[in-house]
Amino acid sequence: MNARVLRRFVILLAIATGVMLTVWTIVLPMVRSPPGDYETRQGDILLGDGKLDEALTRFDEALAASPDHRGALMGRALVFIQSENYPAAEAELTYLIRFLTRSLDRNDITGRGVLAAAYANRGIVRDRAGQYQKALEDYAAALQTDEGTLEGPGLFEKIIYGTPRPSTVRKRALYIHEQLQLPPEKRLLRVPEIDRKQRMHKP
Repeated sequence: MNARVLRRFVILLAIATGVMLTVWTIVLPMVRSPPGDYETRQGDILLGDGKLDEALTRFDEALAASPDHRGALMGRALVFIQSENYPAAEAELTYLIRFLTRSLDRNDITGRGVLAAAYANRGIVRDRAGQYQKALEDYAAALQTDEGTLEGPGLFEKIIYGTPRPSTVRKRALYIHEQLQLPPEKRLLRVPEIDRKQRMHKP
């Protein structure tokens, strides 16, 4: 085999390898995953990057492919929360909670986590709107549904993000409960700079 033929073979092999890698990393996940999952994963990445409009578009595409896709519904709610469109966020989360309450199989561990996160996030929305009793009820429902999903960040996240004692659903629920026992003039339920640090939940 002369040098020219060998060179052509190496180039063709490199191109074939590149094509196969593309198929394995992009095409196969789209083909193998349930409808809407691929678009939801894209939306999650865009949401994490703060590209809210693009994320919302991907979540809408997921719902077009799979109506009531719970990951896409949660993603839309988180977009609305981050853009401070709280009425839309509450409506989306209420829909998701009702849908999951009707359809959830008792053995669906992931589904329970999504339901707990939906209650917790709606609690945050209502908390920010000053609806503290409703927020407390949502936090309690979240903890009863799946408290493990709602645990605060682990040690790695605490170090990276500099929050050694982050707020959790349980801590916030206990705090609201304690404050609501006080006379109205003695309650301290809103501290904006702390409230903004509340962590959204998406299992």
